[in-house]
Amino acid sequence: MDYDVKKGHGKEIEGDGLRKIAEEVFGSAKTEGDMVVTKYGALTHLDAKVKDKTTITVNTTTDPKASVEVAADTIKQYNVFLEKTTGFTSKERRTRLQKKAKEGKL
Repeated sequence: MDYDVKKGHGKEIEGDGLRKIAEEVFGSAKTEGDMVVTKYGALTHLDAKVKDKTTITVNTTTDPKASVEVAADTIKQYNVFLEKTTGFTSKERRTRLQKKAKEGKL
């Protein structure tokens, strides 16, 4: 899934910034080519890359058998990761996504 990056926030994720944020939020992360790869809680796999200055791409695989507590913590940390990488809160991301859906841009 592609996420918009707030104007001026791209400098936070340039270079090794995306990996550092993933490591800070999830505890560990590694770089494979242009992708940052990690796992955490119910996320059995997460890879993310900077598509351009205004967009990041994130792909996830989750464990459907994870407990409710693990899943809730994972969602919380994933939202922290997205906020730190995009500069937008979950509410702002939802609003932007709804607007794009209405405009047929998804």
